[in-house]
Amino acid sequence: MAHSHAAVNVTMALGRAKARNIRLTVLVSVVLICGSFAAAAALQMRNDRTHALAQAEYFEARRSGDVAVAAGTSLDRIEGLGRALVDGQEVAEVAAAGGIRNMTVFDRSGQARATLGNLPALALPFGALDTRTREIHAPATMTFPYRGKIVVIAFDPHVLVPTRMLERVALTTDGGSVLIQDSAWSGSGQAIRVPGWPLSVRTSVDEDAALAAWTGSLPLYLLLIMGPALVGAGLASIFVREFERRARASDAIRALKMTRPVEAKLLVRLAAAERRSAEDARAKSEFIAHMSHELRTPLNAIIGFSEVIERGFYGAVGHAKYVEYAHDINEAGRSLHNKIGDILEFANIEAGRYPVRPEVVDVALIAAECASEGVGRAFSRRITLHVGFAAAVEALADPRAVKRIITNLLSNALLYTQEGGHVRIEVREEEGAVVVSVTDNGLGFTKAEAAALGIPFRRYDRPGSMTGVGMGLTIAMALARRMGGVVRIGSVAGEGTVAELRLPKI
Repeated sequence: MAHSHAAVNVTMALGRAKARNIRLTVLVSVVLICGSFAAAAALQMRNDRTHALAQAEYFEARRSGDVAVAAGTSLDRIEGLGRALVDGQEVAEVAAAGGIRNMTVFDRSGQARATLGNLPALALPFGALDTRTREIHAPATMTFPYRGKIVVIAFDPHVLVPTRMLERVALTTDGGSVLIQDSAWSGSGQAIRVPGWPLSVRTSVDEDAALAAWTGSLPLYLLLIMGPALVGAGLASIFVREFERRARASDAIRALKMTRPVEAKLLVRLAAAERRSAEDARAKSEFIAHMSHELRTPLNAIIGFSEVIERGFYGAVGHAKYVEYAHDINEAGRSLHNKIGDILEFANIEAGRYPVRPEVVDVALIAAECASEGVGRAFSRRITLHVGFAAAVEALADPRAVKRIITNLLSNALLYTQEGGHVRIEVREEEGAVVVSVTDNGLGFTKAEAAALGIPFRRYDRPGSMTGVGMGLTIAMALARRMGGVVRIGSVAGEGTVAELRLPKI
């Protein structure tokens, strides 16, 4: 008897040692997976930040070109008035209206020959007699030769460029002097030459604005790191449990051969109870799917007959209350029908009976269809629905599942956005992925709610909003995983939510 108990103890000790080794291996694997995703996310964050700043610098360079053209046109106009003065024309009124403070015409000996109106002659800048080209001197003086004369013009630098174009802009001379600058200019920026004049335009990048979108996507990077790690941990947990279950069964069989009949019967009953528990879980999914079908059949009749009564297809009902009741029955039936449909769809996905057939699909076209279907609901709640689609963005996915996911995300955005809010649906391409993002400025989710997103039957009621059974986001995430994609949610309570569907790019 003692020998039997000792053998059983040795068998159990070996089983526990195997379990510890498997758990340690799984833990190390999860840590390595999490570290690799963290490194990938860090590299992507750095690349996205560099790209955002480079794009901002590109647009600032283009804006500098526009400012340079405007400044060159203004300088050409001022020069034209100076030439008119040399030609003997009366330009005082036009010059004053055009921001010119004074003009003086000098001959090659340095004698003043003409001035603007009755204003005193300007001082001749150093070296101006030897000039053969246009020159700009600080604070705001222009010199140029014309018909053997030297024309000196003092002007207001603010007339060179419209005020609205001067944001973060500075105009500098070839000597490095600043002719005019905006208070927000940081002293940096690529120099763009003003056409035909010794003047350059510099614009500085607004880094805060350029990195606003990048900063807002940081929660999504965190989800990129933690999502796969959590999924891997979950799969590893399932694997370990299955291994331990089989190991326990194997140990139980070996132990049965060494135990007394009474102990053997108890172990057999324990194994049978464990098997029944697994069968009960499988039967639960089958029961939900079966009963959902059974309930939807009479509901279709209720909805159809109530609609017939409400609309009076066979004549007047006789009393207005009957029409009202028929309408209520119809609405309640449709609501229950939709909820049962969600439960049935989730049960089919869990049981593996939801077919997903990936093919090359135009995600932008599907998103446009979903946006069109949501226009009426957005209009009824006075919500502005924006769309931003690129032409023909293709991905490898199931079109029916993609439409279901986008519809669920858009419905949630419209549901949790208050009247007068904004919802934007956008499709874009990234390296290796096609991204569909739905952004709103609604009520958002708290940290506790965001941590539970995707759990079946988890509802998030809000004032004035009627929610379903809490399956929409769960179904969307499950379908995305079936297609090799992922649904990511980033939200700040009271500020809004960003929901993204990422699909593999062909």
